[in-house]
Amino acid sequence: MKTQVLPITPESVALAAKLLQQGELVALPTETVYGIAADARNGAAVAKIFVAKGRPQDNPLILHIPDASWLARYCKDVPETAYRLAGRFWPGPLTMILPKADCVPLVTTGGLDTVGMRCPDHAVTRAIIAAAGVPVAAPSANTSGRPSCTTAAHVREDMDGRIDGVVDGGPCRVGVESTIIDLTCTPLRLLRPGGLPLEELRAVLGEVAVDKAVTQQMA
Repeated sequence: MKTQVLPITPESVALAAKLLQQGELVALPTETVYGIAADARNGAAVAKIFVAKGRPQDNPLILHIPDASWLARYCKDVPETAYRLAGRFWPGPLTMILPKADCVPLVTTGGLDTVGMRCPDHAVTRAIIAAAGVPVAAPSANTSGRPSCTTAAHVREDMDGRIDGVVDGGPCRVGVESTIIDLTCTPLRLLRPGGLPLEELRAVLGEVAVDKAVTQQMA
């Protein structure tokens, strides 16, 4: 397999969407880092991500969607808080943990009954997801243990022959992964610091706990 580098054109958007519908892997740009995308509902396609990255299969993947209206398709009992956060921070580097819907396979969530949801701040990637009509699981487009890729050239260097294509959306603006907040617990809990500062979340939500793993990491 030779990995294609796709420029930003209507034809490339259509081709990337078709590849995703066919169960193939395509690296997509976001504002944070490039991600290896696959149809999140297709267990066989998602399994290819773990092979390409050399990633443990019990490591959950984040679903990327084009807007908040897709939340109810892939999550159960979506709280008002999720829509409030989406209205304030989406598109953007915020991932929300919510109860998953039955259509999301356990291989995508690492065996968990919850799923991370994100709307990336990159118009081309949102257009590709919308054209494909499927949510995409899209962890960072690098082999496990290597730095996350922030350009298409970095992805091609790391993933050539492992994925079908990479859409060249230019360098990523943020360069670090999304912030992850768990909305299934009380108080709400920060699971991973990232492109959205904790202070901005607290300004909207009030109390936000910080997971013990995060505080140990920061220390």
